[in-house]
This record gives sequence, structure tokens and C-alpha cells, in this order.
Amino acid sequence: MTPEQFVTEFGRVRVSAILRTNDQRKAAEAMAAALRGGFTIVEFTLTIPGVYELIAEFSRREGVQVGAGTVLEVEQARRAVAAGATFLVSPVVDEAVIAAASALGVAAMPGTHTPTEMLRAHRAGAQLCKLFPAPAGGPSWLRSVLGPLPFLKVVPTNGIDLDNMDQWFAAGAHAGGFVASLFAADDLAAGNWDAIEARARAIVERARELS
Repeated sequence: MTPEQFVTEFGRVRVSAILRTNDQRKAAEAMAAALRGGFTIVEFTLTIPGVYELIAEFSRREGVQVGAGTVLEVEQARRAVAAGATFLVSPVVDEAVIAAASALGVAAMPGTHTPTEMLRAHRAGAQLCKLFPAPAGGPSWLRSVLGPLPFLKVVPTNGIDLDNMDQWFAAGAHAGGFVASLFAADDLAAGNWDAIEARARAIVERARELS
């Protein structure tokens, strides 16, 4: 899948599942639950033990696009793509990582928090801008930013949940990344995969209603 195709697909399904945990087995179980709930775009942060094995395992699943999160170094980008990642996410704007994504033929989604950072990321070649952390104004802030910069494809990954995703999408968000609002810490700790699956299903269904 080309970066452009990924951006189009992300804009169609509107949601991604983002997982950060310190247990490889729980990471696999939790993400499998998200897939059963209907998610098709998933992201494993590179802080997870055995993350490259997880990326390889899940990228082999039919119809699933797997991304690597918290990519801070070019070598991490290379390893993630070699394992099967089709998009790279960072918490900050790093031109070297964005350039690496381009050279590797995958989409880049650097973390941005201001209009200046968003434009900087866009001009560096990033197809998407991760909005992180969530600004105090939330959806209304995003609407204001997209007024003069309508060509940006912004993806909030903090502060978006089942109850307010309609407001983010109405404000112009290209898609949304679900972290704690999908993978509740208590459910991860207890291995409550059914609860994660149910939450995933509700988010995916709501996204379809809003598309």
C-alpha cells in the first residue's frame, strides 16, 4: 500500500487502535481484541517489548494495516518497515524520520501541537499530522487551525473518545487514534479482552455512522 493509498484508507475508516504497554503477550491479546471489534488500522508503540515481532505478526493478517509508534530514530523506522509497518508515527516533528519514511515508501505521521509545527511537518513531506497532546480548545481549536490551513490532514490521538469523536470529525479531523479510550489500563492489567473488543466495536460502528 502506497502512502497515498494509506491516507485515503485511513480517511475512509476514520479510526486507528494505538497500544502502549510493557507486556508483549498482553499487547498481542489486546490488539487481537481490537481487531475482533472491527479495527483494521493498528499501531504498536516501539516501547513495547518484542514490538518488531508484533508488527510482523499482525501485518500478516488479511486487511490489516500496521504502524509503528514513538519512532524517534531512522534505524527504528527501517526496522519497523522491514517488519511490515506501512506507516510511522512520532510524538514530535523530526525531518530525518519523515525523510526516512518517504525513502522507505511508507506514510509519516509526526506529532504536532501548533499550526507552525503542522506546516513544518507538511512541508517536510509528512502526509498526516498527529495532534498531540490534545489542545485545550479541542475540536474548536482544530477548526480554527484548518480555516487557513485546510490542506492539512490532522489526526488527534489524545483527547478523542467515543463520546466526542463526532465533534472532532465535524471540526475537520481526517481520522482519530484511540489509545486509553480503547485500551483502558484496568482492562489491560486484568486481561479483560472482551471489554476491549466491545469498546472497539462501539468506536468502529460510531465511525461508520459518521462517515
